[in-house]
Amino acid sequence: MAKSINGMLIGIATAEGAIKSIDDAAETYVPGLKGTEYGATPIRALLHMSSGVKFGEENEEAKGEGGDLDRLWGDMVRKHWFSQKGTVASIAQFNQRVAPPGTRFHYASIEADVLGLVLRYATGQSTCGYLQEKVWQPIGTEADAKWMIDAEGGEVAHGFFNAVLRDYARLARLLAHDGAWEGKQIIPAQWMIDATTVRASETYLAKVEGVFGYGYQVYLFPGSRRQFALLGYLGQRILVDPPSKLVMVQTAVDEKSPEIWRLWSAAVAQFG
Repeated sequence: MAKSINGMLIGIATAEGAIKSIDDAAETYVPGLKGTEYGATPIRALLHMSSGVKFGEENEEAKGEGGDLDRLWGDMVRKHWFSQKGTVASIAQFNQRVAPPGTRFHYASIEADVLGLVLRYATGQSTCGYLQEKVWQPIGTEADAKWMIDAEGGEVAHGFFNAVLRDYARLARLLAHDGAWEGKQIIPAQWMIDATTVRASETYLAKVEGVFGYGYQVYLFPGSRRQFALLGYLGQRILVDPPSKLVMVQTAVDEKSPEIWRLWSAAVAQFG
């Protein structure tokens, strides 16, 4: 779910002008990525997990394509004694383009890390500091959240964000109201709509994983009703139905059971 939070912060930074356009390439904001494939990738394609740069997650090991996430983790987070790459170079080493950007969905955690670099360089703030100022304090959270940092002290944007259940519910309420909280627009409403809608020119995002489509680092429910989900590791979830303002948060470890989806469908049918 950290990826989704990071994506929302990109929206705020764009509205404030720190990021001029999500059609800018990542290297516009991160000089160390200049001349690399990730550096040449538009922010929009990174938000859509469609950079076209080759990167394999652990679940692709059966196809002989996994292990890249472990390699990134070792270089960027653990920083083995033999690795002196640093955060930018740890990302830049994955530099083989296999598809044009914005044409093919491929889930790759590293794309959130590139976005995290863009956010930090563009705003001149840590991701935690930016989140605290722009979202966490304005929605009146009751507890501090925590975000794992890498070996250089930057947030690991592809995961490892922790918050208490009720604060996740506050965040969900903010998203259900398309970024508005008590009459104040915290995340731009148009960004929220764009983030949770598949454009006619991007039909490849309509069905990317099972029945789900994909927006700006969020999963989209099928059908004409706009619903979306933040899906975290081992079954952590935030489910959002903007038409009814109904939300559901799950933090238990329950990755494969279909029960949560049945419960959600029934709740939307009854109360939505």
